[in-house]
Amino acid sequence: MSESTAPVTELTSQYVSQVSNDLEHNVKEQERITGEIAALQEQLAALQHDHGVLVSMRQALGFPAPAGTPATTDGAVVPAPRKKSTTATGAARAPKKASAQEPEAKEQPAKQQPAKQPAAKKAVAKKAVAKKAAAKKAAPQTAEPTLVELVRRHLADQKEPRSAAEVSEALTKALPDRAIQTKVIRTTLENLVARNGAQRTKQGTSVFYTLAAAAEPAAASEAESGSDASA
Repeated sequence: MSESTAPVTELTSQYVSQVSNDLEHNVKEQERITGEIAALQEQLAALQHDHGVLVSMRQALGFPAPAGTPATTDGAVVPAPRKKSTTATGAARAPKKASAQEPEAKEQPAKQQPAKQPAAKKAVAKKAVAKKAAAKKAAPQTAEPTLVELVRRHLADQKEPRSAAEVSEALTKALPDRAIQTKVIRTTLENLVARNGAQRTKQGTSVFYTLAAAAEPAAASEAESGSDASA
């Protein structure tokens, strides 16, 4: 008996060791995949945040949002497996019982529908088209200056260099109805520098901007034309 039980005990210990190793490997894999999912969720949240900032900057610069913009969410949600519910199956079976009454239900709205409804719809559609046409005609007269023009005019009126925060604060006070952000102002100033419309200087860790010498005559002519138009 002792000779037959010895191989069985040894085989059992081998199985226990193999199962323990497999369990440990499984736990480590779960921890690794969980860490990767968390890192991917953080990257997705950062990308979605940057996307929202870039879209707002594009709109602030006077350009519409690009078509096909994906809807941003607070974080990636892993879909849970669907569960069968008795209420769903019961609701799905209910229409079969009432299938005999469907023809009567479909005929009643057709009898009660007024004959003059298409004419009313056409009148409403004509009014909507007329309103859109009037809005398009009035749009050029009420168009607001773009953020680039506002920043260029502000720099033209200043005798000393201004930082992005100072420009943002001044424009916010002058135009309280418009949502102006310092990040958008800084991006606009950097775009002007790239187009040789403004100059950038550093004083320690601070960055200041002034209107480029080549852009000052253009800004002055715009101011004169604006004053002539108002007169």
